[in-house]
Amino acid sequence: MTQHSKPVVTVLTAPGEQEPPGMDALRARATVRFAYDEPTLKDTLPGTDVMMVTDFRTEALEAAWPAADKLQWIHATSAGVDALMFPALTKGQVTVTNARGIFDRTIAEYVLCTILMFAKDFPRSIRLQLDHKWQHRDTERAQGNQVLVVGAGSIGRQIGRLVSAIGMKPHGIARKTRRDDPDFIAVHSNEELFEQLALADYVVIAAPLTPQTEGLFDRKAFKAMRPHARLINIGRGPIVKTDDLIEALRSGEIAGAGLDVFEEEPLAEDHPLWDMDNVIMTAHMAGDFIGWKRALTDQFLENFDRWHGGEELFNLVDKELGYAGSKPD
Repeated sequence: MTQHSKPVVTVLTAPGEQEPPGMDALRARATVRFAYDEPTLKDTLPGTDVMMVTDFRTEALEAAWPAADKLQWIHATSAGVDALMFPALTKGQVTVTNARGIFDRTIAEYVLCTILMFAKDFPRSIRLQLDHKWQHRDTERAQGNQVLVVGAGSIGRQIGRLVSAIGMKPHGIARKTRRDDPDFIAVHSNEELFEQLALADYVVIAAPLTPQTEGLFDRKAFKAMRPHARLINIGRGPIVKTDDLIEALRSGEIAGAGLDVFEEEPLAEDHPLWDMDNVIMTAHMAGDFIGWKRALTDQFLENFDRWHGGEELFNLVDKELGYAGSKPD
């Protein structure tokens, strides 16, 4: 392809967001345009071949969709693609990929850290330290506890590997049963969720947000869990019904929750979750590591070179299911 016929890439960012790092490398390969809302996207979409979406909460793409006259491929720089799954896109021919693989290990580290914080009662230790109180007490062992990972994909696999390393027993939930899985004692089907909830000491949500998972963890799910069990959500906030979770935490139906994602973000300053002693919270940052933004650009560039060379893309999203499969060799 000659210099004057470079493909056109539109980068959709959040309003006020800085240009992603590594754009000079993209400019060497393509004509790059930037958009941050519906009006700017309507201006930049005509003639665009490829989109790189960094604002995964945006509704601008659906609103501006009629202006997409040449678009072939959309890449989301996030693992979740639920915000992009509007009908015109899911039913159309435009290919979608995501950032599968970039955050897997760091999210698994976050989950392991949260489990150990609960087991070793670190939240209370921090409160006692702030109050200058010396209070010896016994804590739990993590070894031997059963961890149920709801969403046994690439992130779930990393979680299974790390918790296994400290002697915990990982089980998974996926669409289909897998009895001989290298990272789990067993992977159970979605239909076995409530049976497995009753056996787990820690329940980790690592599933994508789809019509099937939205609101999955409700009053019924919490009643199925063990009273000493803790819930950890690093998937998507709307998978958990927050009011039902608060009631389960207050009533003692479950022992605690580690939350990185919420139904509404940012969490309101007067939200009751802030003041609950059995809750550990972070601001949607479980997978973010130093240098993650450049890593996302580098991953896109690798896939862009494959697309430009006519090769198969990796991290292809099944638009009906709402998540990606494995990277080809």
